[in-house]
Amino acid sequence: MTIRVMLVDDQVLLRTGFRMVLAAQPDMEVVAEAGDGAEAIEILRATAVDVVLMDVRMPRLDGVEATRRICSAEEHPKVLILTTFDLDEYAFSGLKAGASGFMLKDVPPAELLGAIRSVHSGDAVVAPSTTRRLLDRFAPMLPTTGKESGPGGSAMEKLTEREREVMLLVAQGLSNGEIAARLVLSEATVKTHVGRILTKLGLRDRVQVVVLAYETGLVRAGGL
Repeated sequence: MTIRVMLVDDQVLLRTGFRMVLAAQPDMEVVAEAGDGAEAIEILRATAVDVVLMDVRMPRLDGVEATRRICSAEEHPKVLILTTFDLDEYAFSGLKAGASGFMLKDVPPAELLGAIRSVHSGDAVVAPSTTRRLLDRFAPMLPTTGKESGPGGSAMEKLTEREREVMLLVAQGLSNGEIAARLVLSEATVKTHVGRILTKLGLRDRVQVVVLAYETGLVRAGGL
């Protein structure tokens, strides 16, 4: 199956570079490009796309708001935020808006390709350890009204003890395989637990599990 990719960036040279890398892959095809979020949304109305590589700083409509609008649709492509270290706050906002992960703009080609394939196959967290470092950095910006506070905290009361264990490990950036090894479970069982967590908490994917864990105080910067 060919992965249909859309490039959204106001810098033509960057889009050209990404397009050349993706065009060399037998399982990927760049089916659309846009110079800003507004153009991207317009193109998506008429173009079938699996994964969107989304810049954050763009004219007219930035990548965060574009991601929010794209992900609010019932059926929508996966979104990978493209960022730099000095724009981490935008990446964090993008994750909250529904993005499936983020990558640095200077990421090695092999990592970018792996991230696209990973997201397309349903693994929402791209580079979990990097995601955790970003959330650790911005955790102080999140509400601190008490452990497991707010609506998210109330929702977590629906989780079983095992599901809470799994959620904690997801929030720490562990993959299904790593969680399985830690809890002495099969990967299939862990995947089932993650699916139940998403359903009970009304979340789209693993990235939102991580964000919720930090927002509710289940996980704090630097660890549990």
